Amino acid sequence: MTISTRTLLLAALAIAGASAAACQEEKAPLAPAATELKAPEAKAPAAATFAIDRAGSKVELMMDAPKEKIRGRIEGSAEGTLQVDPSDITRTTGLITVDISPLELLQTGVGDDGKPGEEKKSDLQNEHARTWLEISTDTPPDVREKNAKAQFAIKSISTSGEKDLSKLSGPERSITVTASGDLLLHQRQTPKTVELVATFRYEGDRPASVAVRTVKPFAVGLAEHDVRPREAFGKLAQKTLEVLSPKVAKEAMVSLEFTATAGAMAPASAAAPAK
Repeated sequence: MTISTRTLLLAALAIAGASAAACQEEKAPLAPAATELKAPEAKAPAAATFAIDRAGSKVELMMDAPKEKIRGRIEGSAEGTLQVDPSDITRTTGLITVDISPLELLQTGVGDDGKPGEEKKSDLQNEHARTWLEISTDTPPDVREKNAKAQFAIKSISTSGEKDLSKLSGPERSITVTASGDLLLHQRQTPKTVELVATFRYEGDRPASVAVRTVKPFAVGLAEHDVRPREAFGKLAQKTLEVLSPKVAKEAMVSLEFTATAGAMAPASAAAPAK
């Protein structure tokens, strides 16, 4: 059987095109590299420092794909400080650091009828997640320590409500704000805007603490933070995010809540290595 030069050329072009498409998918635009965010300077000389209570903090994430829903949680791992001017809440700045190494994932499969099954924890899936995030045990300790640190630097605050807490009344005073700043995940930095509710607890005429929670989850893209299918440290898997998209969503919807106390010093920010 004779194969013409034209046929061989077309076949070669087809293979090259498929390879280029796969390569392009794996090389989706990455966010700028960074290893750590710095706490923004306080915008008010008289700003009060609020230190986050690590033990009571909680981070949750949802990844909603057609065939599988993944829920994640990280408890007792957030720390940092907020610099708050009670007379003008829009002058607030801060830095929140979360150790993601205690991440726990739970999965819910979706049947052919579209109905979700029972939520379960898969040890294998949790191992895969740590490999994707490069916080698995085969990751060099220095790299694992950097990748285990997720941060949100609050650079500016806006609100359509009252800015001066003294003009509100009662022992608890709530205000909805939009916090804008930078998110650091997997050593990649992206701008992020998050809607928050802050409830200040007053003792006399001064705020003693503040409870903060997200009004709605904010999206974090996996590809831009280089969180991709990996078989081991430094080795990408053959299956890409695009191929796995029926079972793994391309972004995580993240929620956060914590309480911070006025006048306390925050512990040094250091992510614990994954176990």
